[in-house]
Amino acid sequence: MTNELSRNERIKEASAGLRGTLAEGLARVETGAIVEDDQQLVKFHGMYLQDDRDLRPERMRKKLEKAYSFMLRLRIAGGVVTPQQWLKLDRIAREYGGEAIRLTTRQTFQFHGVIKANLKAVMAAIDAAALDTLAACGDVNRNVLATSNPHRSRAHAAALDLARTISDHLLPRTSAYREIWLDGAPVAGGEPEEEPVYGRTYLPRKFKAVVAVPPDNDVDVFAQDLGFIAILDDDGAIAGWNVTVGGGMGMTHGENDTYPRTADVMGFCAPEDALAVAEAVVTVQRDWGNRSLRKRARLKYTIDDHGLEAFRAEVERRVGKKLGEPRPFAFSGSGDRYGWVEGEDGASHLTLYVENGRLRDFDGGPRLLTGFRRLAEIHDGEFRVTANQNVVVARVATENRAAIEAVVAEYGLDRRAGALRRNAMACVGLPTCGLALAESERYLPDLVTTLETRLAAHGLAEDEIVIRMTGCPNGCARPYLAEIGLVGKGPGRYNLYLGAAFDGSRLAKLHTPDLHEDAIADTLDPLFAAYASEREAGERFGDFLVRAGFVAATESGLTFHDDTGPMRTSETAR
Repeated sequence: MTNELSRNERIKEASAGLRGTLAEGLARVETGAIVEDDQQLVKFHGMYLQDDRDLRPERMRKKLEKAYSFMLRLRIAGGVVTPQQWLKLDRIAREYGGEAIRLTTRQTFQFHGVIKANLKAVMAAIDAAALDTLAACGDVNRNVLATSNPHRSRAHAAALDLARTISDHLLPRTSAYREIWLDGAPVAGGEPEEEPVYGRTYLPRKFKAVVAVPPDNDVDVFAQDLGFIAILDDDGAIAGWNVTVGGGMGMTHGENDTYPRTADVMGFCAPEDALAVAEAVVTVQRDWGNRSLRKRARLKYTIDDHGLEAFRAEVERRVGKKLGEPRPFAFSGSGDRYGWVEGEDGASHLTLYVENGRLRDFDGGPRLLTGFRRLAEIHDGEFRVTANQNVVVARVATENRAAIEAVVAEYGLDRRAGALRRNAMACVGLPTCGLALAESERYLPDLVTTLETRLAAHGLAEDEIVIRMTGCPNGCARPYLAEIGLVGKGPGRYNLYLGAAFDGSRLAKLHTPDLHEDAIADTLDPLFAAYASEREAGERFGDFLVRAGFVAATESGLTFHDDTGPMRTSETAR
């Protein structure tokens, strides 16, 4: 293996603390873009340069520059915002973001279509809402997820607290963010600050951390670089955390040395040790991760290259104490609980379905952007974005419940989605994502409608089945952990993955490569028929496909279950 640093590593090293030439690039009014090196650095500031790919042909014919704009992603650990913050984000969407907000699978908000000339105004507005975008993207610890809802129990509140603590502790210390976007004063002496956790070159690749509270696996803990699974004592308090490491969804078509991987349960830690364990996992990845070959730089490859035992030993050395053996736990599913739920605090919490996380006013359909603005104007609790791209209206006082329900009804926020649609998720895909090979967000709703007809014909309309789609193999919507996963291969073509576990603990396996979109329903229909007639009582679709032999149960990283909860085989999906 070569020891030569990848190009991205050299860009980070020479960036003067993530500054690069971003300030100069913002001043260049002759282009809507920024230079190539800065396109990498700007990710650390929470944004990507994109262009509208639907407009490329016309603009090329007219010899015009691509229709460049920026996607901005907020860093909001646990996805919790106040109604006042929601109203400020709504205003940004209406003034600068194409009158839409995207709720992401990372439990936060994205704005699309922000042109370069408006970037500083948007960043100032985000700052005025006491929010930021720093480290929402880039080779750092990104937005930390926490199981919804933080007010349902003491354990959920502890999960949110841990997510926020990890997020704050692992935040880059550079003041470049405030200098460039908020006109802050440069560092005295001109030297960039020290990064006590990251160093000058930060991490080899992106890093994702989550906190889960069984039986809900809504944060997809096995898809993440680092996870903490709550273990409760008899009184419902946190006894400690099972620690998972090495999950990751991304891969590259045709390159067998890249693959999705489910995380290993590495050990158990006491509540007071969780932050030290998180930092140790991050710094071992910082020091051991592959900085020569970027496609092999995620933590999952570090663990596969060095071995879990060696990795655990180094984490324990840095923490200064041994991890305990994992404690028993069990998950029941990875979806959200829709409708009203009562919390231990006496308040009510309402989870509302948002298809693919897109909040806008649809012509002839629900007025989501306006409706949620009206909710924010009367709600005195909190809002929480879920990792399934939905919204929890949290801490609704009893006397305010009727008013909330009236707004929900008026603006169509209580859409009665079927079982398959409730468990569907898609990445943004075309036209803005530069990596997309096929449609995802724009296509999945229509595909679900077609599949709903097939399911109903077999008496399966009310069966919960997880379906996810991405426009490329990077896996932002975590398709490899879906019972039905569709991964873009080219225009109108997808790789079909089947057989993941409903609770998110087992990877799917490639079933049909390069499947044309017109053949998806016909390919799945006989599997639906077999499931309807041959399944065992309570058997999930993914489990049935494995048991019945439609999906192989070997050489795929499939996870099996025993009395102690999810356990993972050592084989990874290739």
